[in-house]
Amino acid sequence: MRDGFVKVAAATPKIRVADCEHNANEIIRLCREAAGLGVKILAFPELCVTGYTCGDLFLQDTLIDAAAGALARIAEETAGLDMLIALGCPVRDQWSGKLYNCAALLNRGKLRGLRPKMALPNYGEFYEQRWFTAGGEGWSGDVTLEGQRFDARIDTDGYFSCDALPDLAVGVEICEDLWAPDPPSTALARAGATVILNLSASNELVGKAAYRRELVKNQSARLHCAYIYADAGEGESSTDLVFAGHDIIAENGTILAESRFKTGLTVSEIDVRRLFFDRRRNTTFTPKKLAEEFWRTPFDLELTDTVLTRPVARSPFVPSEKGERDGRCGEIFAIQTQGLKKRMEHTGSQKLVVGVSGGLDSTLAMLVSAMAARELGLPSDALLAVTMPCFGTTQRTKSNAMLLAEKLGAELRVVDITDSVRQHFKDIGHDENDRSVTYENAQARERTQVLMDIANSINGLVVGTGDLSELALGWATYNGDHMSMYGVNAGVPKTLVRYVVGWYADTCGDAELSAVLNDILATPVSPELLPAENGEISQKTEDLVGPYELHDFFLYYFLRFGMGPGKIYRLAKYVFAGVYDDETILKWLRTFVRRFFAQQFKRSCLPDGPKVGSVALSPRGDWRMPSDAVARAWLDELEALS
Repeated sequence: MRDGFVKVAAATPKIRVADCEHNANEIIRLCREAAGLGVKILAFPELCVTGYTCGDLFLQDTLIDAAAGALARIAEETAGLDMLIALGCPVRDQWSGKLYNCAALLNRGKLRGLRPKMALPNYGEFYEQRWFTAGGEGWSGDVTLEGQRFDARIDTDGYFSCDALPDLAVGVEICEDLWAPDPPSTALARAGATVILNLSASNELVGKAAYRRELVKNQSARLHCAYIYADAGEGESSTDLVFAGHDIIAENGTILAESRFKTGLTVSEIDVRRLFFDRRRNTTFTPKKLAEEFWRTPFDLELTDTVLTRPVARSPFVPSEKGERDGRCGEIFAIQTQGLKKRMEHTGSQKLVVGVSGGLDSTLAMLVSAMAARELGLPSDALLAVTMPCFGTTQRTKSNAMLLAEKLGAELRVVDITDSVRQHFKDIGHDENDRSVTYENAQARERTQVLMDIANSINGLVVGTGDLSELALGWATYNGDHMSMYGVNAGVPKTLVRYVVGWYADTCGDAELSAVLNDILATPVSPELLPAENGEISQKTEDLVGPYELHDFFLYYFLRFGMGPGKIYRLAKYVFAGVYDDETILKWLRTFVRRFFAQQFKRSCLPDGPKVGSVALSPRGDWRMPSDAVARAWLDELEALS
């Protein structure tokens, strides 16, 4: 449970209707199996102790007494298990005689509480009001399970809080409660519950599974919570109804695990600290300040490391499924295009000026610029591509830059800046053989000056090419390629730039343009500021600053979920096992942290650019950080891992 990871499970036992002894055996068996897997929170279906489809047998004392005895035995035989167990059981109020459809919460042999169902369906195939009384809002009382040794609170307004991990707070609702207009989980989450358990017996109908899945997923997203939905399965199927055991584990709008038409366990891990971060960041998620009305019952769990099995994307900015990925790329391209169109209309610019290098970023900027000009009804030569060869330019990148401009119908200018840079070296007294940062940055700043002055001369707008990953690392020359009149790639990380260009190559319908784009995709990422070696690129960015797939992974979890470097390192080791060794991951994570803090001053004065995703670094929007913030605490956390 360290780092907020908690292994959870939804369990569907193969029960026998009205056979409480058999059902208790199955429940105990699954509890032990779950414990062996490290599960800490385990949810069973609604009324699983008796079976949901008992009908008028619920009016028989024999069944209710057997259920109480079975519950007592389950508690006794799971006393040595380190987990919180929620299971469905009918409970009779000894004072009124009323029967409640309850979730019983067991922990280390103790009955921690009973949660009655509030929304009792009485339509279609459902007749629950025939047997049960609904738990009323705010209703509570002490209930003794007759014949068996338990005193427990039965209440609708409360949840269960883990002493060892306070972020782990568990609320419970039962089946139809979720389908009601105002689900109890809403109030529970606003009162502090981060995990909602739903004990369900939802029979199967054509199309119902998709609706159920969306209901669970969307509720977890609205409440920034984990939602564990445990459904009755095949043993429950009786007379006219079939149950499919549709178990779902969702976290903040994402399905982590799901099973259907089977019995047994569905297991994954939730991240309660990530949920707390989302609640903290989202100002419209307002807490429900009802401390007097909402009770908290503590339960015990041992604080241990959780073995991860949950899906974690190696490239979190890039959907893994091709259809979804293509849709994402098209959407991003449209957002970039619309942003640039608006800037052109507002400024009255009739020309777009792009410094094209034959690399990925300038290629995407060219494609977006060409589309924006086209949608504004401007001629193709409204796009001016400027290639500016110097010391490190290779024939391959120069040729690709020129071919790209030709295929897009852009006007092309070749401005060789070699003599200008050499004159500048002479002016400032810099030795050309000194290949230090001055040697590199002088070229980047000269290129920016050329672009800006050309734009001024033709009433044009300089389109920036730098991407989100470069902004995070500060991999840009201040007042060089760092500057433009509109940065179309500012919200697109390097790993995603590659896929957007690839998507365009696949969908453009021009074989020659596609060939150029594919060759650009195959070219090593490089600023080409140092002289080529035997005509080949000598300066490869990822050799210098680290693999972009690692840096984009670090960036996503650092910004999107506020994770510290220790937790990011743990996730990276899990995801990149067999790709990078631990030492390599740690090395580049240190680089990321160091550069992210040191280079904030460049981000503090970024040009405008379209936000395309949930992670962005605009100082006017998503990321407000002082330029002189110190990275000591983050680096110290990494040193402790060495």
